[in-house]
Amino acid sequence: MRLRNLLSLLLVAPFLAACVNDSATYEIDNTREHALSLIREQPYFWDSKVNLYLVVSRLPACMRRHSIGQGTEKTKVEIYQLPSGVIIVRADRHMFATESRTCEGFSKLDAEPPDGMGKLKGTFRVRKGELGFFKAEGESSAAGE
Repeated sequence: MRLRNLLSLLLVAPFLAACVNDSATYEIDNTREHALSLIREQPYFWDSKVNLYLVVSRLPACMRRHSIGQGTEKTKVEIYQLPSGVIIVRADRHMFATESRTCEGFSKLDAEPPDGMGKLKGTFRVRKGELGFFKAEGESSAAGE
C-alpha cells in the first residue's frame, strides 16, 4: 500500500511542478500596509495561461482583489502613478485604473488617459524564475517618492 502511494505521488509531482501560483508586492510608502500585490495563478498545468490579480491595500482602511485578466508566465505588469494618486496598471495591451484611498475604484481603460500615464514606478516581472517587483530607474526607496 505504501509503495502504491509513493508511486502515485511520484507520477503527480511533475504535473504539479508546472503550475504557477505566486505573488510579488510593491510597497507604495515602503510599508506593507500600503501596497499593490500581483498574484499569478495557473489553474491547469496543461494550459500556458495564468490568471492575473491585483490586490490593492491600505491597511487597516481597505483591501481589495481585482482581476486583470489572463497572461502568460512571462507577462510583465507595469505600474504608473498620476499626481492625483490614481494608479495605472498595464499588462500587455490591457490597462486599468485603480486607487488606494478606498481600494474600490477600479476600471478597465480603452486608451491611455488624456493626462498621460504618469510616472513609471516599476514593473512586476519574472527574473531568474521568480516573480518580483522591480522599481523603475530613478525611483528611490524613500516614502512618497
